[in-house]
Amino acid sequence: MSEEFDHAEGKPPHIDRLSGLWRRVYDRKIVQWSVAYVALAYAIQHGVVLTGEAFEWPHAFQQISMLLLALGLPVVTTCAWYHGERASRHISGPELTIITLLLAIGSLFFYTLVRPSEELAVSRAPIVQDAGVTAARTAAQNPGLGIAVAVMPFANLSGDNDQEYFSDGMTDEISGALAKIPDLRVAARSSAFQFKGKNQDARAIGQQLHATHLIEGSVRKAGDQLRISAELVNADDGVTIWSSSYDRQLKDVFAVQEDIARAIATSFHMTLGLKPGESLVDRRITSEAGHENFLRAVGLVRTRGPKQEADAIKLLEQLLGESPEFAPGWALLGVAYNDLPLTDPARSAGDVEKMLPVVRNSLVKAEAAAQRAIQLDQNIPDGYTTLGAVQARRGSYLAGLQLEERALALDPDFPEALNAYSNQLARLGYITQAIPIREKLLGVEPFVPTFRAPYNRMLFAAGRMNEMRNPGLFDNTQVLAVQGHFGDAADVLQSVLQNTPEPLRRQTEEAGKLLRTAPKPLDLPESLPKLGLLDWVYVYVGAPERYLDSYEDSLKIGYFGSEAVYLWAPAYHAVRQTERFKAFVRAAGMVDYWHAKGWPEFCHPTTGDDFVCD
Repeated sequence: MSEEFDHAEGKPPHIDRLSGLWRRVYDRKIVQWSVAYVALAYAIQHGVVLTGEAFEWPHAFQQISMLLLALGLPVVTTCAWYHGERASRHISGPELTIITLLLAIGSLFFYTLVRPSEELAVSRAPIVQDAGVTAARTAAQNPGLGIAVAVMPFANLSGDNDQEYFSDGMTDEISGALAKIPDLRVAARSSAFQFKGKNQDARAIGQQLHATHLIEGSVRKAGDQLRISAELVNADDGVTIWSSSYDRQLKDVFAVQEDIARAIATSFHMTLGLKPGESLVDRRITSEAGHENFLRAVGLVRTRGPKQEADAIKLLEQLLGESPEFAPGWALLGVAYNDLPLTDPARSAGDVEKMLPVVRNSLVKAEAAAQRAIQLDQNIPDGYTTLGAVQARRGSYLAGLQLEERALALDPDFPEALNAYSNQLARLGYITQAIPIREKLLGVEPFVPTFRAPYNRMLFAAGRMNEMRNPGLFDNTQVLAVQGHFGDAADVLQSVLQNTPEPLRRQTEEAGKLLRTAPKPLDLPESLPKLGLLDWVYVYVGAPERYLDSYEDSLKIGYFGSEAVYLWAPAYHAVRQTERFKAFVRAAGMVDYWHAKGWPEFCHPTTGDDFVCD
């Protein structure tokens, strides 16, 4: 058979041809050249690794050198093929063509992996961010892991108590800048203020705030002159790791904050995770006066009082008229408008007619401000958190929870997002899922009353009353009632009557009278007054459906609060057996969410579109 026939049949070439090929490889010393090159490349790469570790070069240097050395192997093999034999020393045309093609292919390969196009860089950005988020989440879930920094309130050395807002504002803004560093956990951003003016050692503070390091500092402001001092302290032994002082003009305050945040990141050998041109501190306020008004507004919103919220809104609207591109200002304005109905006396009194325009106006403005913040800065978690809260209040739970998840992807420790996310889950009946998120929040912010109170509510709803700590008046009276101590619960309500304004006073007094008749079922006329947040009293006097009065009113005004978690408590099983309850959860949009995402532990579908909640 001919040699051509062998090829046609797909048979391997004759052994003599293989021998000839190996002879040519041997004669041109391709193996020797390749082995020598691999040995040399290994030595070079090892040197790069040692040098990079000694001088703290970015890890990318090692990756680039490894890739270049790998791309050099086919070039060396080609050179050996043409120059391995002593008789062939000149560069031939085929050799030059092959080397050129190899270099072109290698350059394209190198450019794709090491110098990606803008589109590729954008597509990879979430992967980098997710890696940082995962690391930060790991640290947050276990306070014993990773680095956690608590920024303590900067001392006001200006000699003027009216300047407290400025030193507190420096604390907030430096905390916010550090929170943008992907793998750095910033602990107790609000709880740290509980230690303001207290002289405690670093170890005790670190243990209470779950922080491995503390940042302490002071601010002295005189006219347009500013002096800021800061130091990074190891919480275990109180040793100062880094410290610096900055004497600048007031207009340079953002640059000082940026310098402090970057210096701390450098101390921890952490990368900033910023894109070209980005900074850790937002500098889009056009005036020093505008910045000071922003810091005043931050302090006012933190207090969460009706007058404070209104004053904060006034300051922020004036600021944003001057600096419309300032994303944090829009985000804070959204928070203020979203919280405004919480402090309105008409809400506690259950006055639906007065609350309707308040809620409608507040939520529209909160939504617009949050959307504007996101348009200006897609990495600002405050905007997504507020937008998610607005959606949830309107019954769009799926959209609301997705927005909270977006905020937590940007900052896994963002307290307001953890608060809103756990509240929404609990409101929908997912108590066992909500509690771990709330516990994580309390690990991040252990001393904020508005974060701890919902935890007690969730424990109550889960039937874990023995784990509740320092329950407030509202929780304490319910616990006493569950235990059958109706007289004691009525006494607690009686004790606060003198300090309770109208119409809450009438509601509290009526609730106390009803409790003293429990547990006897009463023939209650429909004309009995609504008890607002004390409607739960009706459960113990034989009218469980009346417990839904305040919840239905909240639904009417479009401001459904976190108190709905009580609906799932074992003590209110009778409420969940009523047709009125079924109508309520349907109107609230809960059933639609359950059909889409799965039923909570207390409820399950039956026949048709019906369901039961045990």
